[in-house]
Amino acid sequence: MTSKILELMKHGHIIVPMALLQNYKKMKLTDKELIILIYLLGFNEFDPEKISKDLNIKLPDTLKLIDSLTSKDMLKIAVKSGKVCEEYIDLDEMYNKLVMNIINDKSETPKTTIYDKFEKEFGRTLSPMEYEIIGAWIDGNYTEELIELALKEAVYNGVSNLRYIDKILSEWHKKGIKSEADIKKEREKHRKQKTKKEVFEYDWLNEND
Repeated sequence: MTSKILELMKHGHIIVPMALLQNYKKMKLTDKELIILIYLLGFNEFDPEKISKDLNIKLPDTLKLIDSLTSKDMLKIAVKSGKVCEEYIDLDEMYNKLVMNIINDKSETPKTTIYDKFEKEFGRTLSPMEYEIIGAWIDGNYTEELIELALKEAVYNGVSNLRYIDKILSEWHKKGIKSEADIKKEREKHRKQKTKKEVFEYDWLNEND
């Protein structure tokens, strides 16, 4: 099927928008639907039998693909008015969707990764080894949320190296800490234990009035 499309492109001078090739997956189109669209760029008459023959796709399958593309608002079947009414494929819907995809892509704010956050806090580019260590944390027992919390803890304590953060994560793992809420509970528990210890160690006999 792909070779047939290549042949059509060579001999039929089909110009395929790069945006279509780059975005068809994002637009939830199948490979076969893409091939139909590419074909229709060079031949837009609504002639399912010809499309079926040229692309070597069974007629019922061709009709299903066209119906699917219609339901996905990628094309519509229009009628040319004249002495004889002729049906043709209108691809304006496809072009509108491609334009919207391009606009949305440009307006999207790039997603900040966990690696970006480390580089921002460390004030430098991570080494390949540091990338591997952070990647191993993610693949192991730690969520990105917990890793980021450990990073903040280290920065708060004025330390910016992965060995220290690894110790924090290891200690949290031993205590079953998996979220910010768990960290707060552990700190509150530690605070109460510290307060209790100070009360029992207080020298009540020598208390000043």
